[in-house]
Amino acid sequence: MKAKYIIGAVVIVLFMVWGASAFFKTTYQYVSIDDAMHARRTVQVMGKIDFSKVNYNADHSRLEFAIYDASADSAVGATTMNVVYYGVVPGNFDQAKQVVLKGKTEGDHFVADQMLVKCPSKYQGQDGSGYQDIKKHEEAVGKTGV
Repeated sequence: MKAKYIIGAVVIVLFMVWGASAFFKTTYQYVSIDDAMHARRTVQVMGKIDFSKVNYNADHSRLEFAIYDASADSAVGATTMNVVYYGVVPGNFDQAKQVVLKGKTEGDHFVADQMLVKCPSKYQGQDGSGYQDIKKHEEAVGKTGV
């Protein structure tokens, strides 16, 4: 009878260890741009796009750009990182305010395996400071919404 409990406990512990290791292998930590430039493993980093450094090579599906610290007002004086992304450029890339990149550093640039584009909300005003006023919306399009 005791052997069954011991074997059952061992099996449960083994499954818990296996589940925890699988969880930690598939989660990626958000890091700063400084940390991402020195990371040896896959990480996630968020930053604003420096549109003056965007270059797309359609023949090789290679998008090169730079990002800078998401909390900075401009790229001037901010920490920047060169990024290379292989694949189709997201349709709203030119409207993006920020990007979240998942990848790792190779040499002097960050190679992004995945890119999530963060665009301004369509429900915010032009300057992005506040939400759209429903009364102004109804006046502009009418009560029917057409």
